[in-house]
Amino acid sequence: MGARSGVEDLVGITLDGRYRVLEHLADGGMASVYRGLDTRLERDVAIKVMRPDLAADDTFVSRFRREARSAARLAHPHVVGVHDQGESDGLVFLVMEHVPGQTLREVLRTEGALSPRAALDLLEPVLAGLAAAHDAGLVHRDVKPENVLIRDDGTVKVADFGLARAVSSQTATGTTGVLLGTVSYLSPEQVERGIADPRSDVYAAGLLLFEMLTGRKAVDGETPIHVAFQHVHGDLPSLRTTRPD
Repeated sequence: MGARSGVEDLVGITLDGRYRVLEHLADGGMASVYRGLDTRLERDVAIKVMRPDLAADDTFVSRFRREARSAARLAHPHVVGVHDQGESDGLVFLVMEHVPGQTLREVLRTEGALSPRAALDLLEPVLAGLAAAHDAGLVHRDVKPENVLIRDDGTVKVADFGLARAVSSQTATGTTGVLLGTVSYLSPEQVERGIADPRSDVYAAGLLLFEMLTGRKAVDGETPIHVAFQHVHGDLPSLRTTRPD
């Protein structure tokens, strides 16, 4: 990427002659996210630009394109819509529905533990979006608070279907940081065998609910390896230890 390695360098450029990058929003393990404008349709979009090392990995790029096509076929009110994917001047990107609001992670950081009613009101649309994906043959594989978006009007949407699958085991090493934010929500079979099915998403959704009700992660530790070990060999804590009510 050369001079475009910094997030500030992308603001103002136009990808694929169509998507103008307007504002840097966030950085994640796999990509940086920007608010952009689809100049052809004159609508706000979110643009996820993959990290340079991932964009240079041919295996990742081919998987990414395949998973993006699968995610684009999924239309549901509680799933972030995928509009397009492409490559422009060495930048591999995904164009998605723009959801103005905040992530569940930001809500938990601000609010702490939620009431049972509030937690269930957030979990229900997450489960509805996951169920629609499962019915379509898609498994999310990376359900976590960062991937639950809460729009300003209260609508809840699940983001990033397929991206976890696109990252190969060779790419997802400890040095890349791809799994560092994810490991607290990985199911035992993902840790042990690197496989996932709809039950893996349900497991992660249960951990979301625990965190919403208690304000802390159900599985945590000092290192990713320690956290992963607990998923396989440890016992999940009881809600009553933290919330006797």
